[in-house]
Amino acid sequence: MVRSARGRGLLTLGVAVAVLAVACGGSEANRRREAARRAASGARSQGMQGANRNDQGRCEWRGRPDREVSEYDTTGDDVPDVRKVFRRVGDPPAVRLILVCREVDLNGDGIKDVVRYYDDEGSPLREEADRNFDGRMDLLVIFQDGMVVRKELDTNGDGIVDAKIFYEDGKPFRAERDSRGRSTATHWQPDTWEYYEKGRLVRVGVDLDGDGRVDRWDRDEELQRQLAPPEEEEGEQDGEGAQAGGEGDGEAASEEGAEG
Repeated sequence: MVRSARGRGLLTLGVAVAVLAVACGGSEANRRREAARRAASGARSQGMQGANRNDQGRCEWRGRPDREVSEYDTTGDDVPDVRKVFRRVGDPPAVRLILVCREVDLNGDGIKDVVRYYDDEGSPLREEADRNFDGRMDLLVIFQDGMVVRKELDTNGDGIVDAKIFYEDGKPFRAERDSRGRSTATHWQPDTWEYYEKGRLVRVGVDLDGDGRVDRWDRDEELQRQLAPPEEEEGEQDGEGAQAGGEGDGEAASEEGAEG
């Protein structure tokens, strides 16, 4: 009987020690997980504060009581990469928010790379972008009635615009380029002019001596013929019919048109 009691006591003691060990181990694991969670949370908080403080944002909202800011993360790293700034219009309860500025960090380095400004109706006015992520804006996009009408580019990274592209109905119809780097921030001096039809380049004019005038034209005549309106072809056919029917009169008319 004594042995049985002693055995039961030892067994109970062993179970208690095992339970205590498991409990302690579980508590230690929980403490480690909690510490890791807090550390990660602190790192994310610091990252967010750094992004808000040093992200080189261009939207104006600090110190503006009529502004509201919305920031969110689209990449899953818990650091906001998109910021929208709204202007409050009206008095409570009839208050509405109008988007006035939006900026984005495209490559996740904490620096805003693209900023777009909007008018009082929320339509885009202009956009600035750093395409090569060197910290300097090298693309300016101008909007009119919500559509792109002009782009200005700095293609060599010297801080001066060297190309302008003009758009109509969303397609380029003309471009001007300064390939010799003679333009300044206040004086535009292109040496190449490009013309487009239906979004395709058809002719290029080049200024060879720097006087601001075209010295040479390069044309894609085959493409121009392909893009010619159908009515011109119909007109030519009508002329050929008249020539066949009227013989001499048709030939004279054709010669006069060529001379003109």
